[in-house]
Amino acid sequence: MGIARLLGVVAIGLTPGITMAADATDFSLKTTEDLYKVCTVAPDDPQHREALDLCEGFLAGAVSYHDAVSDREHLKRLICYPPTVTRDQGTQVFVDWAATHQQDRKFMADPAVYGVVRGLASKWPCK
Repeated sequence: MGIARLLGVVAIGLTPGITMAADATDFSLKTTEDLYKVCTVAPDDPQHREALDLCEGFLAGAVSYHDAVSDREHLKRLICYPPTVTRDQGTQVFVDWAATHQQDRKFMADPAVYGVVRGLASKWPCK
């Protein structure tokens, strides 16, 4: 799958009832919880567009880096998504994974990039 397609993995597909208000401190994306909050900002939040852009950019960067390093350095891939995956599907996978791990403080306190890989790999593990 080309990088352009996977960069599409990160468009926002929000699930009703999961959306949250943006808090400027979440925009640092230090933790998986921060990224989850940014990716689920309510549509009526004044920072909605900025939050979605940040979510998309972060996810695209994480996936792009994963693909580049694993292909170029011949390292084991951690995420093996199908060539037909869409941005909305990828984002929804991360959001759904994070929503089900809200009680796991270790996962949610880990760096945001860990959460991206864990979330996407939970749906698309490599064999």
